Amino acid sequence: MNKYIPFLGLGALLLISPGLIRRGPAAAFYPGQETAPASPASKSYPGGQGGMVFFPLGDLSFPDEIVSFQSGNPAASNELDRDPKFTLGPPDYDKSKDVNYTTLGCGGVLTLRFIDNALIDIDGPDLYVFEIGPDVEPTSLAISEDGTKWIEVGAISGGKASVDIHDFAQPGELFHFVRLTDLKSACGSSWPGADIDAVGAIGSVLQFSLSSSVLFDFNMFELKPEAREELVRIAGEIRKYPGATVVSEGHTDSVGSQESNLVLSRNRAQSVCDFLEAEELQGYHFDVRGYGKSRPVASNDTEEGRAKNRRVVIIVVPR
Repeated sequence: MNKYIPFLGLGALLLISPGLIRRGPAAAFYPGQETAPASPASKSYPGGQGGMVFFPLGDLSFPDEIVSFQSGNPAASNELDRDPKFTLGPPDYDKSKDVNYTTLGCGGVLTLRFIDNALIDIDGPDLYVFEIGPDVEPTSLAISEDGTKWIEVGAISGGKASVDIHDFAQPGELFHFVRLTDLKSACGSSWPGADIDAVGAIGSVLQFSLSSSVLFDFNMFELKPEAREELVRIAGEIRKYPGATVVSEGHTDSVGSQESNLVLSRNRAQSVCDFLEAEELQGYHFDVRGYGKSRPVASNDTEEGRAKNRRVVIIVVPR
């Protein structure tokens, strides 16, 4: 069965929860490539008949990891259609073979994680959900910074749904997790639940997370000689985004006082920033932040977890 649905056009509306999620402004769509903003990484993807959806970070805009997938009941009859890996990466639905998508099943729940990028709030639409199928089943969208505390954004439907998270995000807040839950509107077909091809972050930042053990000696903030090679590589990646804002964030584990950890994290973030600024990154805006132990990514109860929390995160916000 052909499960493709045509692009709805620039002025199309979606069935939405009032005021929460809407078709983005026409500036986010391009009839062709000629009007897309210039950047080596930027890319537009087919949105259907004659339409393109533009992503400033190109292929980096899409989730990197399946956190979990709970297929609904009933589930898709074809086992291949229940494989969540087909939601990773850019949209690649093959109309002729009817492959490269995931059927959630009735009430199914899919959780995805961004690793080398993160979702942020920008002007206009921030997230796109590429859904295919003869039936356009609504899903509920939630976003999370850490995969633990979730923000419910609302219900979406429509072949390609654009989402504006403005009412749910604080300035500078980064989201690494997206969760889609099928709302059980069409459970009687061979493909019960929403059929998802891809999920992409239009509002997206590039992210590099570096272990403090690679960068610094214990309790120090002077860069190790071996850290410089990795930072030179990152500087090369940053040059792909002329005029970007570069944020250097320092983080520690929970050992020691909050005051001492704040100072150490700030000094480490500053050392990384100073190195990057010296790497011929003229025309970039730099910001340094030290968070101490306030933003762990793992448990501080084990050495392994504490090691993960001791890090410097470099965030690149394209212009």
